[in-house]
Amino acid sequence: MNIYQVFTRLFRVDEGMNVPFGTIKENGCSKFNHFSVEALNEFVKLGITHVWFTGVIRHASCTKYVEYALLPDNPRIVKGVAGSPYAIKDYFDVDPDLSENIPNRMDEFEQLVKRCHDVGLKVIIDFVPNHVSRNYFSQKLPLGISNIGSDDIANKQFNPNNNYYYVGKRLTLPDKINFPYTIDSEDYIEEPAKATGNNVFNSKPNINDWYETVKLNYGVNYKNNSSHFSPIPDTWHKMLDILLFWAKKGIDAFRVDMAEMVPVEFWNWAIANVKQHYPDLLFIGEVYNPQQYRNFIYHGGFDLLYDKEQFYNFMREIITNKGSAKLLTDCWWKQEGLDKHLVRFLENHDEQRIASKQFCNNPFYVQSAMVVAATMHRGPLMIYFGQEIGEKAADSEGFSGSDGRTTIFDYWRIEEYQKWVNYGKFSVNKLSDEQQKLRKFYSDLLNLRQKYRQILDSSFFDLMYVNQNNLDIDKIFAYLRYFEHNILLVVANFDCNKKHSFTLNFPEHAFEMIGLDRGKSLNIKGVFCNNDTILTSVNELIISGLQIDIDKHTAYIFQISVE
Repeated sequence: MNIYQVFTRLFRVDEGMNVPFGTIKENGCSKFNHFSVEALNEFVKLGITHVWFTGVIRHASCTKYVEYALLPDNPRIVKGVAGSPYAIKDYFDVDPDLSENIPNRMDEFEQLVKRCHDVGLKVIIDFVPNHVSRNYFSQKLPLGISNIGSDDIANKQFNPNNNYYYVGKRLTLPDKINFPYTIDSEDYIEEPAKATGNNVFNSKPNINDWYETVKLNYGVNYKNNSSHFSPIPDTWHKMLDILLFWAKKGIDAFRVDMAEMVPVEFWNWAIANVKQHYPDLLFIGEVYNPQQYRNFIYHGGFDLLYDKEQFYNFMREIITNKGSAKLLTDCWWKQEGLDKHLVRFLENHDEQRIASKQFCNNPFYVQSAMVVAATMHRGPLMIYFGQEIGEKAADSEGFSGSDGRTTIFDYWRIEEYQKWVNYGKFSVNKLSDEQQKLRKFYSDLLNLRQKYRQILDSSFFDLMYVNQNNLDIDKIFAYLRYFEHNILLVVANFDCNKKHSFTLNFPEHAFEMIGLDRGKSLNIKGVFCNNDTILTSVNELIISGLQIDIDKHTAYIFQISVE
């Protein structure tokens, strides 16, 4: 499973002035229809199996479509002119910015889903269950469903059947909400104030809080941490209705935002209910506490979780020379039994771009890290649009600022990515030689994962315990992946400054696990970043090892076959 996350609004912007805090008219916006069959086929050629379209569901925004009765939100409760896709305004609608024919916007999304399926891609969209926009109101409610909060008893700070939490005072927004688009905006009145999305249970969120959102109530009284799940709270039913609404559209997976901020008991109930109707639909949870991984997988029912706090964080330390490659062995042991449930990545919309000055300033420095991310575990691999050409995120787009991340709040034209988009031609012709080289690296790696899927879905053997004294264990990491007698050897050099030469040792126990006796002849052939062919035997590898000469910030993959 190879996931391509694309921030839908920024995918194809043919004309854009790139005005900081600019409007949609000034800076442009991509559309569902821009994901043509040609574009989707290029994703397939890249080696992608799933596309995560980020920012599909209608969210708070300063952009107005008065002629369609779609009014802007108060700028004081919107982050950026375009708005955050995680401040949902209407769970049953799509973002009108993404449509060429606004009255037919849902049909345009459904046609995108169909195009994806026609070329063999699966579709992932966000589900944001923990919080909504402060100005949430659905204009597209299906028959028989009531609006969130419409039946709340607002003078109760907590009621199990309220959809919101109320804090009993008038909302006071942060003083520092002072941006070009908020000048002359009216005060936003909310009384009584609702709890803010990141668990702020008072009327005064600060500038670093999710002040544009309100927390949803799943039946937990946060004053005493008591749970009220029987009878089933109203919010549970409303969220299930939303999940089933989108599942019926034919999507293949939900990426669930901040899943661990919602009670795991809800997920146990909701996911089981959804899978009664859509058994193949996947749930991918954003969970940051490794101590909760097993709970959300085995009790909550999630198919997959983010691997941010362990693999990503460990790998970032290694890449930036703040940690040792030994961390990867620790990561493996900590995730024993979980590895197939965890999604590995080195970029997404929350994280800084690899090529940014805030990370490592050179996209080629993570080649070894990407190979390990792609081959060490059984779980999915995810890349973020533009990662494959070394997007630096060096612009200061507006609300986002120059922070090494591609904005999720503003309208913008990502100039380097548009060289590949090329007004809908989707070709490498306008990319630099370095960008083409990097894109080929990602394409080769993603396609290798598909070619050797059977092996990469099977067993792992860490070779480092027999290589403690013959190589630099802070910079080198090596392991085997195998299925029956089909073997891949991966050797990674995380040193960005120099080539390493060493003899790689193999324990007899590795071949016992694989089921090969010492007399077997072997053919070792480089299949990634190396084209060497070596004829040897199990016995020779155990006695003498294998000479490795590996370039800086590179990883080699060898296929080992029985002769």
